[in-house]
Amino acid sequence: MRRSNAIAVGAAAASSLLLLFLVLPVVRLVAAAGPQGAARLWSDAELRQSLALTALTATAATLLGALGGAPLAWLLARRAFRGRALVAAVLDLPLLIPHPVAGIALLLLLGRGSAIGGSLLSLGLRIVGTPLGIIAAMLFVSAPLFVSGAREAFSRVDVRLEGVARTLGDSPWRAFRRVTLPLAARGLIASGVVTWARAVSEFGAIVILAYNPKVVSVLAYDRFTGFGLSEALPVAAALVVLSLIPLTALRALRMGEEPAVA
Repeated sequence: MRRSNAIAVGAAAASSLLLLFLVLPVVRLVAAAGPQGAARLWSDAELRQSLALTALTATAATLLGALGGAPLAWLLARRAFRGRALVAAVLDLPLLIPHPVAGIALLLLLGRGSAIGGSLLSLGLRIVGTPLGIIAAMLFVSAPLFVSGAREAFSRVDVRLEGVARTLGDSPWRAFRRVTLPLAARGLIASGVVTWARAVSEFGAIVILAYNPKVVSVLAYDRFTGFGLSEALPVAAALVVLSLIPLTALRALRMGEEPAVA
């Protein structure tokens, strides 16, 4: 009994230390920025533009990831095909490689000297150094998260329910739209929230592909290296606040899934 209590106390102490290590730096950052950081949102036009750019590009990357990722997630969840394991491994690759390396890879693919980048440039679409480059970087590092979450959401839907819809005369697409999609909707939305949060926080790939115009993460780095900690604090605090939005939304979704406690 004493041994069990000692293990429980040790586990609680280790957990508390880890939790403090994760929480205290963020709390210290927001506290250091203080009211001055909030005031900067009104006086710092560059910061406001950077926040708007970050939110818009992250939203665009999330929508693109959902449009391309949902069908892929459904295939991975419901169909066995040759090369399925390889596809899953390729999807995990952007999550494993260092993000500056991801930025370099995207630069080689989409830069003006590449076949794709040159072709797009001839059509008037410049990727490097534009919001399109930011979206491309965000999409590359965040889309695998959507596919992974969506695949899990589709896997949780009982295929027998789809079968019942088919026996009642629904086409495969109609059964998907009326049965599968509504039942997987909460998981798909949660996956989108996580994807958006990951896109907002990206730095390494963006700074290689599109240093300008500046998203909030790049602006914080630019202020820190150019003007010091005092100038970087308000920007970093604003990024933390922006990151709280998807975390709050995700928590609300998860609370909706939890059974009520009597």
